[in-house]
Amino acid sequence: MNVLALKHFEFDDTMALEDWASHGGHHLQIVDPSKGLHEAWLTTTDLLVILGGPMSAYDDAKLDWLAPEKRFITRAIAQDKKILGICLGAQMLAELLGGSVHRHEAKEIGWHRITRTSEQHPWLDDLPAEFHSFQWHGDTYVLPTGARRLAESEACGQQAFAWGDRVLALQFHLETTPACIDQMLTRWANELTAAPYVQDSTRIRSETNRSEASFRMLHSILDRIAAS
Repeated sequence: MNVLALKHFEFDDTMALEDWASHGGHHLQIVDPSKGLHEAWLTTTDLLVILGGPMSAYDDAKLDWLAPEKRFITRAIAQDKKILGICLGAQMLAELLGGSVHRHEAKEIGWHRITRTSEQHPWLDDLPAEFHSFQWHGDTYVLPTGARRLAESEACGQQAFAWGDRVLALQFHLETTPACIDQMLTRWANELTAAPYVQDSTRIRSETNRSEASFRMLHSILDRIAAS
Protein backbone atom coordinates (compact mmCIF):
# COMPACT_ATOMS: atom_id res chain seq x y z
CA MET A 1 0.00 0.00 0.00
CA ASN A 2 1.22 3.50 -0.85
CA VAL A 3 0.79 5.89 2.09
CA LEU A 4 1.14 9.67 1.89
CA ALA A 5 1.46 11.42 5.27
CA LEU A 6 1.11 15.19 5.73
CA LYS A 7 3.39 16.39 8.55
CA HIS A 8 2.76 19.87 9.97
CA PHE A 9 5.67 20.62 12.31
CA GLU A 10 9.38 19.91 12.15
CA PHE A 11 9.87 17.84 15.32
CA ASP A 12 6.80 15.65 14.88
CA ASP A 13 8.16 12.12 15.24
CA THR A 14 6.69 9.73 12.64
CA MET A 15 8.51 6.67 13.99
CA ALA A 16 5.28 4.74 14.69
CA LEU A 17 4.13 5.20 11.11
CA GLU A 18 7.56 4.39 9.72
CA ASP A 19 7.87 1.19 11.78
CA TRP A 20 4.45 -0.01 10.65
CA ALA A 21 5.21 0.70 7.00
CA SER A 22 8.61 -0.98 7.18
CA HIS A 23 7.35 -4.15 8.84
CA GLY A 24 4.30 -4.39 6.59
CA GLY A 25 6.08 -3.75 3.31
CA HIS A 26 4.20 -0.51 2.65
CA HIS A 27 5.63 2.56 0.93
CA LEU A 28 5.44 5.68 3.11
CA GLN A 29 6.02 9.20 1.79
CA ILE A 30 6.08 12.01 4.37
CA VAL A 31 5.68 15.56 3.11
CA ASP A 32 5.39 19.06 4.57
CA PRO A 33 2.22 20.71 3.18
CA SER A 34 3.74 24.17 3.59
CA LYS A 35 6.24 23.24 0.87
CA GLY A 36 3.48 22.49 -1.62
CA LEU A 37 1.36 19.51 -2.57
CA HIS A 38 1.09 17.98 -6.03
CA GLU A 39 -2.24 16.56 -7.15
CA ALA A 40 -0.39 13.90 -9.13
CA TRP A 41 0.63 12.31 -5.82
CA LEU A 42 -2.97 11.22 -5.32
CA THR A 43 -2.77 9.02 -8.41
CA THR A 44 -0.57 6.52 -6.59
CA THR A 45 -1.80 7.13 -3.03
CA ASP A 46 -3.87 4.40 -1.37
CA LEU A 47 -4.02 5.99 2.08
CA LEU A 48 -3.73 9.67 3.01
CA VAL A 49 -2.72 10.33 6.63
CA ILE A 50 -3.23 13.90 7.86
CA LEU A 51 -1.20 14.43 11.03
CA GLY A 52 -1.56 16.98 13.81
CA GLY A 53 0.00 20.38 14.32
CA PRO A 54 0.05 23.44 16.59
CA MET A 55 -1.98 25.54 14.15
CA SER A 56 -5.78 25.61 13.94
CA ALA A 57 -7.90 24.33 11.08
CA TYR A 58 -9.39 27.84 10.72
CA ASP A 59 -6.01 29.63 10.36
CA ASP A 60 -6.40 30.10 6.59
CA ALA A 61 -5.80 33.85 6.83
CA LYS A 62 -2.55 33.31 8.76
CA LEU A 63 -1.13 30.41 6.77
CA ASP A 64 -1.05 30.71 2.99
CA TRP A 65 -0.52 26.96 2.53
CA LEU A 66 -3.54 25.83 4.57
CA ALA A 67 -6.24 26.47 1.96
CA PRO A 68 -4.27 24.59 -0.74
CA GLU A 69 -3.85 21.68 1.66
CA LYS A 70 -7.60 21.64 2.25
CA ARG A 71 -8.19 21.57 -1.50
CA PHE A 72 -5.79 18.63 -1.76
CA ILE A 73 -7.68 16.76 0.96
CA THR A 74 -11.01 17.59 -0.71
CA ARG A 75 -9.72 16.02 -3.93
CA ALA A 76 -8.66 12.92 -1.99
CA ILE A 77 -12.17 12.64 -0.55
CA ALA A 78 -13.72 13.09 -4.00
CA GLN A 79 -11.44 10.35 -5.37
CA ASP A 80 -12.63 7.98 -2.62
CA LYS A 81 -9.16 7.56 -1.13
CA LYS A 82 -8.73 5.95 2.26
CA ILE A 83 -8.08 8.78 4.71
CA LEU A 84 -6.95 8.88 8.34
CA GLY A 85 -6.98 12.30 10.03
CA ILE A 86 -5.36 12.87 13.42
CA CYS A 87 -6.05 15.93 15.64
CA LEU A 88 -5.60 18.84 13.21
CA GLY A 89 -6.23 16.34 10.43
CA ALA A 90 -9.48 15.24 12.06
CA GLN A 91 -10.58 18.85 12.44
CA MET A 92 -9.85 19.68 8.81
CA LEU A 93 -11.85 16.63 7.74
CA ALA A 94 -14.77 17.74 9.92
CA GLU A 95 -14.74 21.18 8.29
CA LEU A 96 -14.36 19.89 4.74
CA LEU A 97 -17.20 17.40 5.19
CA GLY A 98 -19.64 20.10 6.27
CA GLY A 99 -19.00 20.50 9.99
CA SER A 100 -16.99 23.28 11.63
CA VAL A 101 -14.05 23.80 13.98
CA HIS A 102 -13.92 26.14 16.97
CA ARG A 103 -12.08 26.80 20.22
CA HIS A 104 -13.12 24.28 22.87
CA GLU A 105 -14.15 25.36 26.34
CA ALA A 106 -11.33 23.27 27.83
CA LYS A 107 -7.86 22.36 26.65
CA GLU A 108 -7.04 18.66 26.84
CA ILE A 109 -3.35 17.92 27.36
CA GLY A 110 -1.87 14.69 28.69
CA TRP A 111 -2.93 11.06 28.95
CA HIS A 112 -6.72 10.90 28.99
CA ARG A 113 -9.27 8.10 28.91
CA ILE A 114 -11.07 7.59 25.60
CA THR A 115 -14.42 5.80 25.59
CA ARG A 116 -15.89 4.31 22.44
CA THR A 117 -19.54 4.96 21.62
CA SER A 118 -22.05 2.34 20.49
CA GLU A 119 -21.28 3.24 16.86
CA GLN A 120 -18.93 0.84 15.14
CA HIS A 121 -16.36 1.04 12.35
CA PRO A 122 -14.33 -1.93 11.07
CA TRP A 123 -11.03 -0.03 11.23
CA LEU A 124 -11.46 0.24 15.02
CA ASP A 125 -12.55 -3.35 15.65
CA ASP A 126 -9.40 -4.21 17.64
CA LEU A 127 -9.62 -1.23 20.01
CA PRO A 128 -11.01 -1.80 23.53
CA ALA A 129 -14.13 -0.06 24.77
CA GLU A 130 -11.93 2.20 26.92
CA PHE A 131 -8.27 3.09 26.63
CA HIS A 132 -5.86 5.94 27.38
CA SER A 133 -4.30 8.09 24.68
CA PHE A 134 -2.11 11.15 24.54
CA GLN A 135 -3.94 14.42 23.84
CA TRP A 136 -2.85 17.96 23.05
CA HIS A 137 -5.61 20.18 21.67
CA GLY A 138 -7.57 23.34 22.41
CA ASP A 139 -9.98 23.11 19.47
CA THR A 140 -12.88 20.81 18.74
CA TYR A 141 -15.23 20.22 15.84
CA VAL A 142 -18.93 20.02 15.07
CA LEU A 143 -19.73 16.58 13.70
CA PRO A 144 -20.54 16.66 9.97
CA THR A 145 -24.06 15.62 9.03
CA GLY A 146 -24.11 11.91 8.27
CA ALA A 147 -20.88 11.14 10.16
CA ARG A 148 -20.77 8.52 12.91
CA ARG A 149 -19.43 9.63 16.30
CA LEU A 150 -17.10 6.86 17.44
CA ALA A 151 -15.48 8.03 20.68
CA GLU A 152 -15.55 10.61 23.47
CA SER A 153 -13.64 11.66 26.57
CA GLU A 154 -14.69 13.36 29.78
CA ALA A 155 -13.43 16.71 28.51
CA CYS A 156 -14.50 16.47 24.88
CA GLY A 157 -17.45 14.70 23.32
CA GLN A 158 -15.81 14.62 19.87
CA GLN A 159 -12.89 12.21 19.88
CA ALA A 160 -13.42 10.22 16.67
CA PHE A 161 -15.77 9.98 13.73
CA ALA A 162 -16.19 8.07 10.50
CA TRP A 163 -17.49 9.34 7.19
CA GLY A 164 -18.68 6.36 5.20
CA ASP A 165 -16.29 3.43 5.09
CA ARG A 166 -13.10 5.15 3.93
CA VAL A 167 -12.61 8.25 6.11
CA LEU A 168 -11.65 8.02 9.79
CA ALA A 169 -10.87 10.99 12.04
CA LEU A 170 -9.19 10.72 15.46
CA GLN A 171 -8.85 13.69 17.80
CA PHE A 172 -6.38 11.78 20.01
CA HIS A 173 -2.73 10.90 19.33
CA LEU A 174 -1.88 7.19 19.20
CA GLU A 175 1.20 8.01 17.11
CA THR A 176 3.02 10.41 19.45
CA THR A 177 6.38 9.12 20.67
CA PRO A 178 7.98 9.84 24.07
CA ALA A 179 10.68 11.82 22.26
CA CYS A 180 8.08 14.02 20.58
CA ILE A 181 6.19 14.46 23.85
CA ASP A 182 9.40 15.61 25.52
CA GLN A 183 9.90 18.23 22.80
CA MET A 184 6.29 19.40 23.09
CA LEU A 185 6.58 19.76 26.86
CA THR A 186 9.74 21.81 26.43
CA ARG A 187 8.78 24.00 23.48
CA TRP A 188 5.11 24.51 24.36
CA ALA A 189 5.50 24.66 28.15
CA ASN A 190 3.43 27.88 28.25
CA GLU A 191 0.33 25.81 27.43
CA LEU A 192 0.62 23.75 30.61
CA THR A 193 -1.55 26.08 32.65
CA ALA A 194 -3.53 24.95 35.68
CA ALA A 195 -6.78 23.62 34.26
CA PRO A 196 -9.02 20.56 34.85
CA TYR A 197 -7.83 18.60 31.80
CA VAL A 198 -4.25 19.85 31.50
CA GLN A 199 -1.77 17.55 33.21
CA ASP A 200 1.61 18.81 34.38
CA SER A 201 4.83 17.79 32.69
CA THR A 202 5.90 15.45 35.50
CA ARG A 203 2.72 13.41 35.26
CA ILE A 204 2.80 13.35 31.47
CA ARG A 205 6.39 12.12 31.39
CA SER A 206 5.64 9.50 34.06
CA GLU A 207 3.00 7.92 31.82
CA THR A 208 4.90 7.75 28.52
CA ASN A 209 5.04 3.97 28.99
CA ARG A 210 1.48 4.08 27.61
CA SER A 211 3.01 4.80 24.19
CA GLU A 212 3.67 1.13 23.44
CA ALA A 213 -0.02 0.26 23.82
CA SER A 214 -0.89 3.31 21.72
CA PHE A 215 1.42 2.16 18.92
CA ARG A 216 -0.18 -1.30 18.96
CA MET A 217 -3.64 0.26 18.61
CA LEU A 218 -2.45 2.53 15.80
CA HIS A 219 -0.85 -0.38 13.97
CA SER A 220 -4.03 -2.43 14.29
CA ILE A 221 -6.00 0.44 12.74
CA LEU A 222 -3.48 0.75 9.92
CA ASP A 223 -3.49 -3.02 9.34
CA ARG A 224 -7.28 -2.99 9.01
CA ILE A 225 -7.10 -0.03 6.65
CA ALA A 226 -4.56 -1.88 4.50
CA ALA A 227 -6.74 -5.00 4.43
CA SER A 228 -9.96 -3.15 3.55
